[in-house]
Amino acid sequence: MNDFAIRVENLGKEYRIGQPLRYKALRDTLTDAIYSPFRRLASLAHRASLSNSIKNDAYIWALRNVSFEIRHGEVIGIIGRNGAGKSTLLKILSRITEPTEGQAKIRGRVGSLLEVGTGFHPELTGRENIYLNGAILGMSRREIERKFDDIVAFAEVERFVDTPVKHYSSGMYVRLAFAVAAHLEPEILLVDEVLAVGDNSFQKKCLGKMGDVAKQGRTVLFVSHNMGAITQLCSKTIWLDAGKVEMIGASDAVVRRYLSDKKVAVPDIALDARANPSSPMIFTRCWLADPDRIPIAAVDVTAGFLVGLEILIRKPVPDADVAVRVYNSAGQLLFTAVSTGSEVDVRTLSPGKYALFVKVPGAFLAPGTYSLTIAIHRPNISVLDFHEYLLSFRIEESGSPMWQYRGGYGDILVHFPWEYVQLKSED
Repeated sequence: MNDFAIRVENLGKEYRIGQPLRYKALRDTLTDAIYSPFRRLASLAHRASLSNSIKNDAYIWALRNVSFEIRHGEVIGIIGRNGAGKSTLLKILSRITEPTEGQAKIRGRVGSLLEVGTGFHPELTGRENIYLNGAILGMSRREIERKFDDIVAFAEVERFVDTPVKHYSSGMYVRLAFAVAAHLEPEILLVDEVLAVGDNSFQKKCLGKMGDVAKQGRTVLFVSHNMGAITQLCSKTIWLDAGKVEMIGASDAVVRRYLSDKKVAVPDIALDARANPSSPMIFTRCWLADPDRIPIAAVDVTAGFLVGLEILIRKPVPDADVAVRVYNSAGQLLFTAVSTGSEVDVRTLSPGKYALFVKVPGAFLAPGTYSLTIAIHRPNISVLDFHEYLLSFRIEESGSPMWQYRGGYGDILVHFPWEYVQLKSED
């Protein structure tokens, strides 16, 4: 029972909404130490005078009553919707922020991969930033020198290593930043959704690097929205929901429960435009419909269906693209439908609200449960709006003789053309 790397007991973190943080000088700290007993009494009296309704509006628990234990050498995934408390948990374990209640015990040197590129200076060269960023992440100069060639080769920036990073493309920048952080050798590694950097080939390379770390017997806590990566890398997974532990168990079982929990019975989801006020293009609604555009919750396997997307364009974006991703019940990405190259070009639409429809043909997805993730982005540049696993739906069997072999077709049913040639008999 004492062979643990991380033990979290009744951990909680409370934030005050709208309360700005003020960073203190040494003089402020000494003054607070003298007057803190009096201020604490005044603060307690003030908070006691607040009504419950005001207090509930002013404070929010990002984490509450979170408990779990991780043994040395385990690779644990953490999943949950945006705002579930995943990043807050890693920041507490990294000693970036203090918990409001409970405690977290950690045995071993901790390396945190939370913000790719933290500490990079645009005026410095790639070589100089490797040394600077490595030092910030806790690496000694000798350790950086020993790993320098591996870092540069991993980032694929050999020709530009002595060029100021302000001249790097966004892809080069994140590749170099990840390469530095990925070559840490701590006993415990905390990773927060860093495999989303760069292009697809580099993401696969990052995933391979994380697999190597896991095979080396180091303890890894891995936060990701990529359910395929979670099930591939992690033996166990913790599901956080609204700051609390919803489920802990084998990754396959937890991911399946997590995905099946996503609003299966609700085919029409409204999205608050106020949640993303600065984006020039956002989603305001997502739903599933039949070919006549009538909302549905389930689809007959032989029938086609539509994915309806309502978008608000505040300002045209010349290189914008709308994407719909479909995942199976294990969190594996099956396909992505993009607007670029289709009959709908959102880059040419004037400001206003529009309904877009993605047509999925019948007899394409096999019977089962699937989830939708939707995004508006500028490819390889920035994300304008994103909602993961927003809507789930079922493909139902139709009773056709084609489906008598249950589960024997995989997830995607491909209708390739067939032909025959009658051969002459040799008799």
